Amino acid sequence: MASQALVGRVGTVITAIRGGERAGEVRLKVDGLAHYYLAFAATPIAAGAEVLVINHRGARQVDVEPWPVEEGS
Repeated sequence: MASQALVGRVGTVITAIRGGERAGEVRLKVDGLAHYYLAFAATPIAAGAEVLVINHRGARQVDVEPWPVEEGS
């Protein structure tokens, strides 16, 4: 999957992201198919939360942030 096709997509956290370089797992739907990626975020994000892909690291790894962004954050 091309990196530009992933950045900007919203996905669901499957395995909690622990923050920093401690990855979790996210599911992204692309063309109706589920794809799973190791996901990294600056802060922990619980399983079940929605996230926005902000960077594609390659090798099925992405950087994400919580979505939607909360007011005041």
